[in-house]
Amino acid sequence: MLAKACHHLLPIKLPAATSPPKLPPPTTTYNPSHHTTISRAISITAPTAPAPAPRKTVQDTNAPQDDAVTAFWDYQFLFVSQRAETAEPIPLRLVDGALPSDFPSGTYYLTGPGLFSDDHGSTVHPLDGHGYLRSFKIDGSSGKVEFMARYIETEAQAEERDPATGEWRFTHRGPFSVLKGGKMVGNTKVMKNVANTSVLQWGGRLFCLWEGGDPYEIDARTLGTVGKFNLVGDRNIPPPAKVDDGGGRVFHADFLKVAANILKPILYGVFKMSPKRLLSHYKIDVKRNRLLIMSCNAEDMLLPRSNFTFYEFDSNFKLLQSQEFSIPDHLMIHDWAFTDSQYILFGNRIKLDVAGSMAAVCGLSPMISALSLNPNKPTSPIYLLPRFPNAQPNRFRDWRIPIEAPSQMWVLHVGNAFEEREDDNGNLNIQIQASGCSYHWFNFQKMFGYDWQTGKLDPSMMNLEQGQENMLPHLVQVNISLDSNGNCQKCGVKDLNQWNKPSDFPVINQEYSGTENTYIYAATSSGSRRALPHFPFDTVVKLNTADKSTQTWSTGKRRFIGEPIFISKGTKAEDDGYLLVVEYAVSTQRCYLVVLDSKSIGKKNNSVVARFEVPRHLNFPLGFHGFWAPDKVCASSVITRQVSRPNHEFAFSSAK
Repeated sequence: MLAKACHHLLPIKLPAATSPPKLPPPTTTYNPSHHTTISRAISITAPTAPAPAPRKTVQDTNAPQDDAVTAFWDYQFLFVSQRAETAEPIPLRLVDGALPSDFPSGTYYLTGPGLFSDDHGSTVHPLDGHGYLRSFKIDGSSGKVEFMARYIETEAQAEERDPATGEWRFTHRGPFSVLKGGKMVGNTKVMKNVANTSVLQWGGRLFCLWEGGDPYEIDARTLGTVGKFNLVGDRNIPPPAKVDDGGGRVFHADFLKVAANILKPILYGVFKMSPKRLLSHYKIDVKRNRLLIMSCNAEDMLLPRSNFTFYEFDSNFKLLQSQEFSIPDHLMIHDWAFTDSQYILFGNRIKLDVAGSMAAVCGLSPMISALSLNPNKPTSPIYLLPRFPNAQPNRFRDWRIPIEAPSQMWVLHVGNAFEEREDDNGNLNIQIQASGCSYHWFNFQKMFGYDWQTGKLDPSMMNLEQGQENMLPHLVQVNISLDSNGNCQKCGVKDLNQWNKPSDFPVINQEYSGTENTYIYAATSSGSRRALPHFPFDTVVKLNTADKSTQTWSTGKRRFIGEPIFISKGTKAEDDGYLLVVEYAVSTQRCYLVVLDSKSIGKKNNSVVARFEVPRHLNFPLGFHGFWAPDKVCASSVITRQVSRPNHEFAFSSAK
């Protein structure tokens, strides 16, 4: 029955020139019997240098594996290409516990890269891997889970995969990769929209998003790709309102305008960049039932300025408002925050790298090497941009002047932000919960430890030596106090709940998005493996900001996790619900969907209430971001309210 339910939409073909990597010999602590048969292409090759001797001999194969060779391979197996797809639901086997009867029915969507190597010798950075959407449909009444997985059929995917043979040939460079088996010099296919970063259900429609391009709409029933959805491009929506900046800097602005006009036809026409590049991270204002998204101008990637446009849509995709802010600083934003009255940007400062730009244009290095970090200031700029300028309580504040946080950090992800106004004096207090890392550690070209020259992943990039771990991503809390005129009285940055272990992917109960919350959940590391002490993550941490307590749950030996996601029961208690997290058992090449009881995390009783096993032939690589879409929306939540399809002027334009 299982074999009938699952099928490969296209045949699997291993590269002729690439064979599965040679695994460590049995004399090491690695167990090769788990990996003698691999039904898909391996994207990362083994080290060419002799393997280091194991630190100790372990007779028990289930004991912790701490030698460098095993650590290397465990890391590689998180990024194994998966070419199999299933358009028919596959029932997952329950291997531990049982799904609680009060678990809300719904679907957990998880997106991320699925393919890292083609059949002609090219590998790509994980951020350039083709989007692979996974869905776990959970029936709370029956306690069953069904799984589906399909590639998002983007324009790049249609060009790079042969529909008849299933053979892949990478033709798009992507921002982070250099093709070894494809065209290098003169290859202008840089903006490779692979729709692999985040997933969203809004207004009864499902979308996969990427950093810098239009989202792709997905059929929620089959995971088939409907087409590209031009959310802010070709639709008949009015241009954004330009928030008044008070004038000034006229000569500088005119010079940048001339430079932008020169760059636009090159970037739009030659490199096929969208004029408005959507960010992959969106926000949902639950109180107002609005979808908030953000874009940046393509030409600002190369100019010492930043134009950011914010859009707010209702549940029918009707544009309620849009505003454009021009900031006189060269910034790169991946994630952001909002409150009742503010859009909040952490200004990650960048600069143009002239030498890197020349190498990138010639195809000798990734296109991202045209940019580098700009650590010229010891502080971090935080921009507070007015959501409703006409009703802004701090309307006298010049939003172009950032608040300089007294800590230099590169912000990766934001869990939440909220504001509180003091009744007696009108002061405004803002709190932000986020993850950030050091400018001295962050490197565009080496994220995940990827080496574009060799095509290998180096775990040491994510696992610094003892004493340097504070440079890695960790959770922070930022507190800002403004007086009634908007003047900053105080700005402080500290470890969230004094939790200083490397961590990322902070999430909350989404019903509290943009409002005061108490609990934050994130992925972190137990530090139990000497060779991989910090990443990949193997632990979920629950932080209580009220009493400053922290509770954790960790996976088993040689198992890792990705981003957790909170599922509310719909009660008044903020932490009354469950956490979903995918567990990657690299030693056996298996993936599991784990259900945790949020209230039981850190307690003596096991917080795992259920664990479901994905069939081995559908084992998938590390995912990025997910979304929970309940079948029924609680009375207190309006996150995924089902509505009729938008009218014609808001329809998607097909990518075919």
